[in-house]
Amino acid sequence: MSNLIFKNNKYSANERIKFELIKGVLNASRKEMEALITRTAMSPFIREKKDFFSAILNKKGELVVSTSLTLAGNLIETIVKHYPLNKMNNGDLYIYNDCYFTNGAVSHLPDMVFVMPVFRKNEIVCFIECWGHLWDIGGSVSGSISPNSTSVFQEGIMIPPVKVMNKGKINKEILKIFIRNSRFPEFLEGDLSSLMAACKLGKKRVEECLDRHGKNNFLNACEEIIKQSESSLRKEIKKNIPDGTWQFRDYIDSDSVSNQSYYVDLKLIKKKNELELSFDETMHESKGPINFIMDDSVPKFMLGLYLTKNIPNTIMNAGFQRAIKHVSKKKGTLVSPNFPSPLGLRSHTMFRVNSCIFGVLAQAMKGKSSAASAVYVLYYLRGISPITGKEELCIEGLSVGYGARYFKDGIDAVYYVAQENYPIEFAETEFGINVEKFTLNKDSSGPGKFRGGSGIIRDIRVNLIDATLGVRIDNCKFPAFGINGGKSGGIGKVIINPDSKKPRKLKTISDNNKLKQGDLIRIMTPGGGGWGNPCLRPKERVFEDYLNGIISYKSCVNDYGVVLTKSRKSIDQEETKIKRSNIKFEKKMFYRKNYFNF
Repeated sequence: MSNLIFKNNKYSANERIKFELIKGVLNASRKEMEALITRTAMSPFIREKKDFFSAILNKKGELVVSTSLTLAGNLIETIVKHYPLNKMNNGDLYIYNDCYFTNGAVSHLPDMVFVMPVFRKNEIVCFIECWGHLWDIGGSVSGSISPNSTSVFQEGIMIPPVKVMNKGKINKEILKIFIRNSRFPEFLEGDLSSLMAACKLGKKRVEECLDRHGKNNFLNACEEIIKQSESSLRKEIKKNIPDGTWQFRDYIDSDSVSNQSYYVDLKLIKKKNELELSFDETMHESKGPINFIMDDSVPKFMLGLYLTKNIPNTIMNAGFQRAIKHVSKKKGTLVSPNFPSPLGLRSHTMFRVNSCIFGVLAQAMKGKSSAASAVYVLYYLRGISPITGKEELCIEGLSVGYGARYFKDGIDAVYYVAQENYPIEFAETEFGINVEKFTLNKDSSGPGKFRGGSGIIRDIRVNLIDATLGVRIDNCKFPAFGINGGKSGGIGKVIINPDSKKPRKLKTISDNNKLKQGDLIRIMTPGGGGWGNPCLRPKERVFEDYLNGIISYKSCVNDYGVVLTKSRKSIDQEETKIKRSNIKFEKKMFYRKNYFNF
């Protein structure tokens, strides 16, 4: 019960035990919702990659427990504006995916949100919420998301908050319209049923908790869970961040429809234990789909998760929102675009929000921050099945390297925080492909005392007819930066038929690349930045990385100063000592191609 705050400190031992029991029930209920989604969803992105989110919110719509994905916390506000609380009924269920209409409560159209109120007698006590990334919701291309989009209207059907279930009765007409707009209606119908069932399950589990512990204990526990997180974050802010102002700017390679690079700019101001996060100097909105409608909760969640990472019993919820009061941004920028700017690749900007937070924290906390992570990679392979003659779609998210931490190496080959890679057997069975190679991308990890995580290489043989390829790989012009002496991560590439006489390199953020049946796609993903002077990495660990194929001998010598014997089976201790003494190290905080301070 670390950091537990009880009103007037007068709670009895019995009440404290009830609090922990209720907290356990809420977390278990949310996880059970996710297990149901995993087992019953139809589309690969939800079923296999776990691209979904679940949450329980208090009666004010504040987040209490949820999946640790730093997405919007304003999930209920937009519903209440159009469906007042006093008009809601037991058994009602609301859905939406309209990003602009909901002020960024959802950040791109494939993420359909489901919300269900929970009643005790005639009073709302909380809300159950979940969302999942739907396989196809219409739009200009199969899969709905295209790097070439120039309008949100090209990215699928938009649903504002609507009541899809009234007192337990489903409005099938709304669902019929939505499903009709999908190229893969069976997937969509199955996913919608799965997500609605998850909400019903969450509602049932909370009702059982209310029966067991009573309404007042339940409401008090929800508030205490939030206060735990608020108290923990306030303490960490006071402890780790001195008064002052720090600024950082990170860049996105392009918006896909042009060659222009874009940036997110963050200024962190600490004064009298209060933080202000200003994104006012972020670049203007883009023509391409990298725009991100950033709710104020997003950077608060990111900062809160990082600062409280070692605090027991602290979870991401509205407590982080309460602890950080001020977030500012200007309309018409990448983080507050005007309608109908496209949003499909908003994660490229969202990751730069996160890396800017690491950048300002590195300056404020004398390097005790993480290096930048690469943006996760996606490809969209579309074509005709030679077996069925029907349109096929393969959307696969690929692993990248995450940034090194100030105490540990970055994570190798991870897609996204709470999500998974497709098993090769599944991908080959489900889609018109054969995976011929899957390995780490040598030298993609940023050198450092703690190295960045490695990206991967995936070779995909195309079996579809008349195939087209869309791909999104960032961090090629602007690799993930290193911190406190660590170097930047390696870059990514896409090559068609790489071992042929005429290999073809593709633009790393592009769409409608024509392919032939039998072509080989090689996708090489970027790595995370390193932390600390590479020459301070233990020689034995550098040698181990070399033996494991993570780094080349060239990197072993030039980046880490570790020289091997002629057989390359052991370390040449004397030559290594000389080499390391001759490598220059600049005492600047950041590295991307060169060392620099901001």
